[in-house]
Amino acid sequence: QVQLVESGVGVVQPGGSLRLSCAASGMTFSSYAMGWYRQAPGKQRELVAAIGSIASANYADSVKGRFTISRDNAKNTVYLQMNSLKPEDTAVYYCNAKHNIYTYWGQGTQVTVSS
Repeated sequence: QVQLVESGVGVVQPGGSLRLSCAASGMTFSSYAMGWYRQAPGKQRELVAAIGSIASANYADSVKGRFTISRDNAKNTVYLQMNSLKPEDTAVYYCNAKHNIYTYWGQGTQVTVSS
């Protein structure tokens, strides 16, 4: 059974940094494209960043230059390093795994950027 477990929940001041982690199990991690999505209250879930099985990455325009996605296939883990955080980055962040017709989601972790 596939499981994606996020960690890194926190409250950060504007301009601060936070790293999210997503540990995967029950899957051939290296075969999956991994992504981070977020959903703010009253808004639709949106893609933040994604990284392919060969480590090519893409980012939402709103986070380019501030966020970095990376993966460690030996640890079955994907990371999202978030720098220069803004209040508008406040949301529940979800880990996502995709391979062919299969898509899996983590339970989500709250990130709050507030002074």
